[in-house]
Amino acid sequence: MVAFVMLCACGHSRQGLSFNPNEGREAELTMPDGEVVRYTAYEHLYYVKHVEDTAYQYLNVYVPEGATKTTPILLRTYIGGYMAAKARAPQAGDATGRALKEGYVVVIPGSRGRNSMQEGVYTGRAPNGLLDLKAAVRYLRLFDREMPGNAERIIIDGTSAGGAMAALVGATGNHPLYEPMLVAMGAAKESDDVYAAVCFCPITDLEHADMAYEWLFNGTSSRQRSAQLLPISNQLKEQFPTYINSLNLKDWNGNPVTADNYMDLLRKELIRSAQTAKNAGADISDSLGFSFSQEEMGGMPPINGGKKKGMAAMRPLQPQRGEYVVGLDMQRYLNYVANTQPLKTAPAFDTKGVLGQMASAENEVFGGTDGSSVNFTVYSAYKNGTDLPKEVVDNVYLMNPMNFIAPAEREGSKAKAKEEHTVAPHWYIRHGARDRDTGFPVALNLALKLNEAGFDVNFLFAWNRPHSGDYALDELFGWLKSIQ
Repeated sequence: MVAFVMLCACGHSRQGLSFNPNEGREAELTMPDGEVVRYTAYEHLYYVKHVEDTAYQYLNVYVPEGATKTTPILLRTYIGGYMAAKARAPQAGDATGRALKEGYVVVIPGSRGRNSMQEGVYTGRAPNGLLDLKAAVRYLRLFDREMPGNAERIIIDGTSAGGAMAALVGATGNHPLYEPMLVAMGAAKESDDVYAAVCFCPITDLEHADMAYEWLFNGTSSRQRSAQLLPISNQLKEQFPTYINSLNLKDWNGNPVTADNYMDLLRKELIRSAQTAKNAGADISDSLGFSFSQEEMGGMPPINGGKKKGMAAMRPLQPQRGEYVVGLDMQRYLNYVANTQPLKTAPAFDTKGVLGQMASAENEVFGGTDGSSVNFTVYSAYKNGTDLPKEVVDNVYLMNPMNFIAPAEREGSKAKAKEEHTVAPHWYIRHGARDRDTGFPVALNLALKLNEAGFDVNFLFAWNRPHSGDYALDELFGWLKSIQ
């Protein structure tokens, strides 16, 4: 049975927010291996003074036995599909349960989303979900002295749209563009930067995601067979090279990445994914497009520019069966990906009105408080004979972490971007090697831009993974231990 503890009403109140360290609920969680983890829960803690949506704008804190003021904090968002997410309890099968077992303080915030509504008003349209997460981080900092856990060691973890939100929180710490909105919400007057961002299959860079998707999948049999979608796919594909060249990316060795060599870089990353899995015992068929040799061809590419931490964390294990993955027919492999799960339509994200299609989730993200949906890319707006309103353009900018990654300037354990905001110094980015929910370039571009800016990046296309998150937890928590 769960015991409830209510020792006294001697809580702390600041800036219209409160936390009482003596009010907690003693509970336990049984892990898959049968181990019982005991913890104290502090729940329904409102993190803004002006609560617009009582169903979502609060967080829960879970403190395992033995936690101290130096214990890292795992902040896990359950945002999916850019929808609202309620504050939950820890789950034995995901990173929250594992974090408690490892001794981390776990924080699970609720946040508004495209579907949240109060009295007929949609409360969570962009960028409100992100603002909620930033306000939750500020709350943890406000009560850092009273609350177990170290607010200087917050690790945010999310999957899909939640992975995008984790990337945004990680990239936009203390950025002045968000400040007026946070002040209006009654968020704590504290910093909102985090120490690390864990991003599983982030659905991000939305204004360029359609072109990335078609550039990648245009040649698959799925697209080539569709007389209706192929012209749209062709047009979007043609836009991607200009975007890639505009990013001025570099690979892990510091070599320029352009539209001319980008496919080869993707090929190398997928080979690295397959080799890593093969070294761990996976059986990989040559029917997928891979070729093999008894001798390594050129060695595995250095990771993270040869930086010590990146190399140690990302280099595959040495082959145990004397066989190397040395080549990949990309078209065969992409057909395999498309055949395991049907591709999205074209466009994949900004669908509203194009070929008469209904609005997508992302069209709703940038819509109005009346529940309307809007185009958010120049291409789809043009197809509908309209221009993008300034408000939409501004919100799209605020919701793309790629806009906020600038070369780092180190100050102790933090890395400040040149725009005088704070970017998380550590990044763990995973995208499934057969995930078709967004194009492979989206996660890779995020990783490369962070790496070139000087941040610590651990990136991998996780072998044979579909769209999912919080997997390979031994690997994730091994990485987390390495950055503490």
